Amino acid sequence: MFIVDAHLDLSMNAVEWNRDLRKSVTDIRQLENGMHDLPDRGNGTVSLPALRQGNIGLVVATQIARVETPGSGIKGWATPEQAWAQTQKQLQWYLAMEAAGEMVQIKNNQDLEAHLALWKNTLPNDKKPIGYILSLEGADSIVNLDFLHQAHAYGLRAIGPAHYGPGRYAHGTNSSSKLNEQGKALLKEMDALGMILDATHLCDDAFWDAMELFQGTIWASHHNCRSIVNHNRQLSDAMIKILIQKNAVIGAALDAWMMVPNWERGVSIPSNMQCNLEKMIDHMDHICQIAGNTNHVGIGTDLDGAFGKEQCPYDLDTIADLQFIPAMLTKRGYTTIDCEKIMHGNWLRLIKTAWISK
Repeated sequence: MFIVDAHLDLSMNAVEWNRDLRKSVTDIRQLENGMHDLPDRGNGTVSLPALRQGNIGLVVATQIARVETPGSGIKGWATPEQAWAQTQKQLQWYLAMEAAGEMVQIKNNQDLEAHLALWKNTLPNDKKPIGYILSLEGADSIVNLDFLHQAHAYGLRAIGPAHYGPGRYAHGTNSSSKLNEQGKALLKEMDALGMILDATHLCDDAFWDAMELFQGTIWASHHNCRSIVNHNRQLSDAMIKILIQKNAVIGAALDAWMMVPNWERGVSIPSNMQCNLEKMIDHMDHICQIAGNTNHVGIGTDLDGAFGKEQCPYDLDTIADLQFIPAMLTKRGYTTIDCEKIMHGNWLRLIKTAWISK
């Protein structure tokens, strides 16, 4: 089944982790054998060949660079201009992959239809480029609204205003504050440009402000359920309900601490915590039960988002193993049509709707 993954930090892995994503996952792991600079060394799960193996032909691929807030304890760049420069380095990697025929940027519905037609073609997957929609995780690097227009011009189509802690436009995970005036102006200009608002990582107060202010298309690219794992990073049932009312889609994430309760970073082991792909289905099913349908759930794995096999489902070796999910859904009574919606259909519907007049 064709799969859309709505959140992958591909350029971060290439530019900052120094991974050649054109290689197989096995080869990348072997190259990192004995490296200890990062906790996920040798444990990666994502590469371009693995995406093709899993029939994951379209992804939402990120740029990410935050500005450090004194006292927050979260590292970042000293100025917005430096953060912007980092996102431009990441952009250049995507463009280099396009030049190499490995990827293709999807900016509008014409691009999307052409790419989907290519992936329906009988051409072997290893001959097909991975389509990517460009998203910015945390808006700190948008120096001012002129830079937003520059980003939109080079293809940026979605923004999550916050990441972790205090941000220039909105506060994120493990912090609390309503949207500031800059944040409100950002949302207004995003709306005017037809950009998608990613509600992921917004702290509770900023989330509710955004739901009231933003009139355009919304998604939550990589989120799980607070009622299953009680943490402010997760969506409460009330948040899920308002997202459903706004016709949003929520992407289930595969970071173990978001999947199972009582996970201790650097201590817990996925198998000991019974963290498997079925736990992802639990979060998906919870959203479907609230909605009364399967129209608002998708996949946004966040795999290799600064973690690897040490902190993801034990029955997933590489991202290609997302192909196990339809069978798991079927065992729970979901129909083939339901599976198609969850694996790709809901994301495609939302994207096409967002771009229909753009």
